[in-house]
Amino acid sequence: MVPKLKDPSLLKQDVCYVNGEWIKAKSGKTFDVTDPATGEKIASCPEFAKADTDAAIAAAATAFETFRTKTGRERSKLLRKWYDLLMENAEDLTTLITWENGKPVADAKGEVTYAANFFEWFSEEAPRIYGDTIPSSVPGNRVWTIKEPVGLKDPSLLKQDVCYVNGEWIKAKSGKTFDVTDPATGEKIASCPEFAKADTDAAIAAAATAFETFRTKTGRERSKLLRKWYDLLMENAEDLTTLITWENGKPVADAKGEVTYAANFFEWFSEEAPRIYGDTIPSSVPGNRVWTIKEPVGVCGLITPWNFPAAMITRKIGPALATGCTVVCKAPGETPFTSLAIAELGHRAGIPKGVVNIVTALDNTPEVGEALTANPTVKKISFTGSTNVGKLLMRQCAGTLKKMSMELGGNAPFIVFDDADVDAAVAGAVASKFRSSGQTCVCANRIYVQSGVYDEFADKFSAKVREFKVGNGFDDGTTHGPLIHDRAVDKVEAHIRDAERKGGKVVVGGGKIARLGANFYEPTVITGMTGDMAMASEETFGPVAGLFSFDTEDEVVKLANATNVGLAGYFFSRDIQRVHRIAEHLEVGMVGVNTGLISDPASPFGGVKESGFGREGSLYGISEYQVTKMVTYGGMGQPLQK
Repeated sequence: MVPKLKDPSLLKQDVCYVNGEWIKAKSGKTFDVTDPATGEKIASCPEFAKADTDAAIAAAATAFETFRTKTGRERSKLLRKWYDLLMENAEDLTTLITWENGKPVADAKGEVTYAANFFEWFSEEAPRIYGDTIPSSVPGNRVWTIKEPVGLKDPSLLKQDVCYVNGEWIKAKSGKTFDVTDPATGEKIASCPEFAKADTDAAIAAAATAFETFRTKTGRERSKLLRKWYDLLMENAEDLTTLITWENGKPVADAKGEVTYAANFFEWFSEEAPRIYGDTIPSSVPGNRVWTIKEPVGVCGLITPWNFPAAMITRKIGPALATGCTVVCKAPGETPFTSLAIAELGHRAGIPKGVVNIVTALDNTPEVGEALTANPTVKKISFTGSTNVGKLLMRQCAGTLKKMSMELGGNAPFIVFDDADVDAAVAGAVASKFRSSGQTCVCANRIYVQSGVYDEFADKFSAKVREFKVGNGFDDGTTHGPLIHDRAVDKVEAHIRDAERKGGKVVVGGGKIARLGANFYEPTVITGMTGDMAMASEETFGPVAGLFSFDTEDEVVKLANATNVGLAGYFFSRDIQRVHRIAEHLEVGMVGVNTGLISDPASPFGGVKESGFGREGSLYGISEYQVTKMVTYGGMGQPLQK
């Protein structure tokens, strides 16, 4: 028995709905849909492919620009009309559900009502999308928030449920995924594949196959690929900015700056790729000629953090590809979509398949990490993250003696001498301490101020911090966003309460901002810090500035170096002799003198002690992905032939 519809035009055969029209697949292909009860064909549908889907995405992107401007009441009326039509055609929809799904009519009828109710509910919600008014701590200021739709100009850059392996977008073999949430709202953004060892091994195999041909490309060929990738990052900067703010929480202005910083690594290393020189070496053996060749190390495993989801991946991929290496990159589980969008742009740039592979995992992160470190095909591991995880990866790499570079935790001292320009020091401390809400490895973690200017600095610094506006990164005027998750909030809270118990005085902030969300914390300034407080020896990774007092150079250098890590250090002074003394005595890999911002693609980035080894960025960063081969040619000492 073939069911009959009251309105036969509701059975759409061989067409899909795109841009307000019913269209066939570009290929003309279709597939049959059968009745599960009888096995008989109901009708056929178009077999859409990537080109068809891209056209639909483009139509949605164009429509978004005008639809987003409709009032809530206008959208409400559209949804309400749609609800009414579903209910008016409930009998036909029930028939279609039973026909193609097989469930009994009573169940199908219930589903139609359930489905229509979503349109009814959200038609009522549309005019009720409220922002908030927020009490301001600055006299005379009024603060409010606006809720806007998150949209990408190119929605295809949001890669859901897939990773990039061997030039294709694939799901995890297990089919498992994990959710990625917006740290500002706690709402789900989308899901990513939960890769495991087998998935990672396949990515490594793809990189190994690609390496055999990619290593033979000239430096100029690799340069052009990286340059094209750079161009595409800049062309899509707005969408990448949106993704970073969405999944990381940092304000749009900060995210926009990160995109430029990230793209600049591709630009820098596109210029380095044709400049990989060896050396000719005078031999001590008569008749011998010696030269060196710089060769790519091979397949590289890259493990990146969540705090700079764009810049950390480009800072590693850039030099790897410039030398001729291929990579498998483990993207951070908290912020994977930026990495995946960058991979999509690399695909469009013409990066050969298998050269760049991006894998994701959350619960399986240890398993994926061990798959990279244990596989002998992987010749190099580059990791940015905590010192404890870095030590674990080193132990795992010992079995295959991989080349490694590690950019690990920090506990940066920031020193203000009494001869400093205090206003400049305040500006530098604000930039260094509170960038990304304190969630960077080079943030000032211990601020030492010489006793002669301590009170002046503390007053001016606190005044600047009181001017911050904390909020959703998408809101206009927001200077600082949320922390990445509740564990980060808990650590900040623990460090502040520890300082208070031991005599520290909270002069600004010091509490959670519950009205904004679970991950928001007030930018905090604490005076009267002492060496027995947790902040003196542990990296906070949050928006808390502790101010310590000191009297002499010798004292403060000992305090600054009294830690097992040494990534970055900062100091402000106008005494040129002191500048050299302090820079030479700080046990760190990077020193900022009279500045709080030190990152630059042209500068080597890295630390000493338990902050790791190796350098990223700059001319030095490219050597991390190379091996030096020596060639000796004998019998070259004969005299000229006559």
